[in-house]
Amino acid sequence: MFAWPVALLAIVIERAGVLDMIPVLVTFGASLLLAIVAILFALVAFAVIWHTGARGLGHAVTAFLIGLILLAYPAYVGAKGYHLPPISDITTDPIDPPRFEAIARLRSRDANPAAYAGLYAAELQRSAYPDIEPLEAAMPAPAAYAAVRAVIVKRRWQIINERPPQPNRRDGLIEAVARTPVMGFRADVVVRIRSIRDGTRVDARSSSRYGRYDLGANAARLRTLIADIDDATTVDKTETPVRPAKPAAKPAQPARR
Repeated sequence: MFAWPVALLAIVIERAGVLDMIPVLVTFGASLLLAIVAILFALVAFAVIWHTGARGLGHAVTAFLIGLILLAYPAYVGAKGYHLPPISDITTDPIDPPRFEAIARLRSRDANPAAYAGLYAAELQRSAYPDIEPLEAAMPAPAAYAAVRAVIVKRRWQIINERPPQPNRRDGLIEAVARTPVMGFRADVVVRIRSIRDGTRVDARSSSRYGRYDLGANAARLRTLIADIDDATTVDKTETPVRPAKPAAKPAQPARR
């Protein structure tokens, strides 16, 4: 049972931002190690109880289940990301990726570089996540910027830097920090809103602050982000209310003499 408080301590440390990533991983790794030890002791207890008929089966089953439950989610995530490439920075535009400006100054020396890894990472991303593409919206850049910002606010990401677009002068930019659902690990996101001939192009980038492997988290984050922005910027003409036709004007009455 001591493995659970240790795991919760790691989550509290990460979400509170008290320590860096390495102490958090060490603490969480210690909880997983305790869970493995509990499972091993439970297996030994099963063998002893089977051969000697001693009591304690309930304690052994409880220890086995506690360790199994604690190990289930990390094992699932590890198995899911086993065949994924060793990258932790995903973008819709590998040739000209959106740049981190304010967030780049927040990253410590132990964190991943803020600069994009280059063509090698782009090739790995293309083979693993070919569906990660930019979004083109048929609306002006200011309206698209407002839609993007509304989506980010709805997701409760922490906005670090925002810069509205100025057509023919500069692109719009929003930098935000997202967190993973369970552990609360930080991931940096930047969205660029650029005017094009027929509307606006939206590019996004999601990068893990620590770690070489993201286990597909950044691609999943961009996939849902682009889908939400697409829904927010799509104008459905079929839902446009139809105004009732005005009644025809009555014919003019002939003038009385």
